[in-house]
Amino acid sequence: MFAHCTWLNEPAVHTLDDTGLTVTTDQATDFWRITSYGFIRDSGHFLGRPVEGDFTAQVLVQGDFRELYDQAGLMVRVDERRWIKVGVEFSDGALLLSSVLTDERSDWATSLAPALPDGFWLRVTVTAGVIRVQYSADGVVWPLLRLAPFPIASRYLVGPMCCTPERAGLTVRFTHFHVGPALVRDLHDLS
Repeated sequence: MFAHCTWLNEPAVHTLDDTGLTVTTDQATDFWRITSYGFIRDSGHFLGRPVEGDFTAQVLVQGDFRELYDQAGLMVRVDERRWIKVGVEFSDGALLLSSVLTDERSDWATSLAPALPDGFWLRVTVTAGVIRVQYSADGVVWPLLRLAPFPIASRYLVGPMCCTPERAGLTVRFTHFHVGPALVRDLHDLS
């Protein structure tokens, strides 16, 4: 599941076993570049696996998101200037579906998350300069979260990501992490 993965900003507290990965975030961790705030943060926790060419990755994420900017999900990274993080983020008193696409500067796209009492699934598919992001409440139906241009690279890193810009102590569980060939499906195919 997490074979061949390496840490960027390894957390002080984490457990990796045959069933998954549990992370407790360190103080003031984040990924962000410039937009609106003017600062650069590259201190979030990311366990990335190298992938060459087109691929699909997915994971099940569970956590108690309750403080401003608590976040977790998947990251696809080319380097410190080109990446995307997708998942959920707690903001303005609500849990949001969230994506931040960064190509020198970060953007931030959000929408209200549906009820996710048992966690949520994420899926990213990278093909020919495009990234398709999907989420699921049940691992069966996969609505589109984002479709965007994404840098073509000879190698990507993909894997679980979590951050707490305003605190430490968010515990997140990642299971069912899988990376394989890119799924080729119609844009409106929710399977």
